[in-house]
Amino acid sequence: MGSKIYPIGIQNFESLRRDGYFYIDKTALIYQMVKTGCYYFLRRPRRFGKSLLISTLEAYFQGKKELFTGLAMEKLEKDWIKYPVLHLDLNARNYEDKNSLYEELNKNLEIWEQTYNSPYADRAPEERFYHVIRLAYEQTGQRVAILVDEYDKPMLQAIGNEELQKQFREVLKPFYGVLKTLDGCIKFALLTGVTKFGKISVFSDLNNLNDISMYEPFVSICGMTEREIHENLKEELHELAVAQKMTYEQAAAELKECYDGYHFVEDSEGVYNPFSVLNTFYKMKFGSYWFETGTPTYLVELLKRTHYDLGRMAHVETDADVLNSIYGDEDPIPVIFQSGYLTIKGYDKEFGLYRLGFPNKEVEEGFMKFLIPFYTRFNKVEAPFEIQRFVKELRAGDIDAFFKRLRSFFADTPYELVSELELHYQNVLFILYKLLGFYVKAERHTSDGRIDLVLQTDKFIYIMEFKLDGTAEEALQQINEKRYALPFEQDVRRLFKIGVNFSNTTRNIEKWLVEE
Repeated sequence: MGSKIYPIGIQNFESLRRDGYFYIDKTALIYQMVKTGCYYFLRRPRRFGKSLLISTLEAYFQGKKELFTGLAMEKLEKDWIKYPVLHLDLNARNYEDKNSLYEELNKNLEIWEQTYNSPYADRAPEERFYHVIRLAYEQTGQRVAILVDEYDKPMLQAIGNEELQKQFREVLKPFYGVLKTLDGCIKFALLTGVTKFGKISVFSDLNNLNDISMYEPFVSICGMTEREIHENLKEELHELAVAQKMTYEQAAAELKECYDGYHFVEDSEGVYNPFSVLNTFYKMKFGSYWFETGTPTYLVELLKRTHYDLGRMAHVETDADVLNSIYGDEDPIPVIFQSGYLTIKGYDKEFGLYRLGFPNKEVEEGFMKFLIPFYTRFNKVEAPFEIQRFVKELRAGDIDAFFKRLRSFFADTPYELVSELELHYQNVLFILYKLLGFYVKAERHTSDGRIDLVLQTDKFIYIMEFKLDGTAEEALQQINEKRYALPFEQDVRRLFKIGVNFSNTTRNIEKWLVEE
């Protein structure tokens, strides 16, 4: 058994180092960051190590040399000057109203005001912040390091609530704006978060922030690269292989398929989700760890409110402006990309277009399972069992049972979706196709708003064509006329052609016809 203690949930660099937790050395990158710039912004998905990065910077600016023994920083830094540090962590609570934000800012401001004897506690938060920075600089003779963790948490929680967002923005915009007015007193500033709220919001005052979120040299400052895993966890990967009855190569490939695949810059090395990797080695089994820590419902609110066609998520093309922007009611893609549910899969240099897709199996499968309760009547607990039954029916060739189950998937279509009925069918079928695709081979073609679906098991091939307010006969006729079965002519498996019709009136599957 490996001797490493994994820092799951440990986001404090000092306790991580003092208590001997496993740490992948990022301090050379941190040194480079500190020495080559002053104002930074970094966005990464949740649980990606942003808090640990902030905490490491805090220890560095506090001059705690002993914590860096054996790390790259020990050799790189010669001076170890102690700077005043103001560390604001907005991740600590939920923000249901303006007061809760004031309380959180107030809590931090009071501590700083006591430290630097600031007499301005009766002023607005931004004024108090201004004076604390000024006094810290004057009293210590050193410029101040300002570290803000999850700067956007209140804004994100209020997505979909315009009024509350506006209130939060009115508080945070002038507060963060202080960073711009006190250049001479500030040594270093880093804001981290999940998203970048567009030009119209808190960032409009902070055009001096260097956004390194999509900047190649810092691509792996959070997360783990393949090289880092093989250099630091080779022995543990062998143990994982044994525990899972796999070869070393198979275990490495599964780890990659499940948790790698984050690309924050085009043509850059992939980054693994560190939270899921650490949990995998701690528990010695593969799991959906990142997803189990909760997925924000604001994503689904956004998808549903914008009547988004989920099928488009599998192959989004967009440009850098969209990826760096947030937040528009009309396009949920920036927030989905920035939250880590989509990542860069390809880049067209000529047109400056990024192709997006799901980073890995954990995210794709987890996201689809997460969507089921919002698009069907099945809850989170029932959903996996339903998928299992679908797969069993497909493997057994039981078409009638499969379609009866599919009918129950479409039952009780929420009333507000009636106007978007065709899109609703397409979305439910897309979720289903994605989830079935992990167990059977699934392909999906959309043309002229119609859906044809090919599902393959070891014994059967199913070619399905769906119509809305047509007839099952027409759907079947189309399969034959367009010769959808042609690619499978030499295949020994049993092939079923299935025409399906949805009825607008009953808001469900009205009829299916099967032909062999």
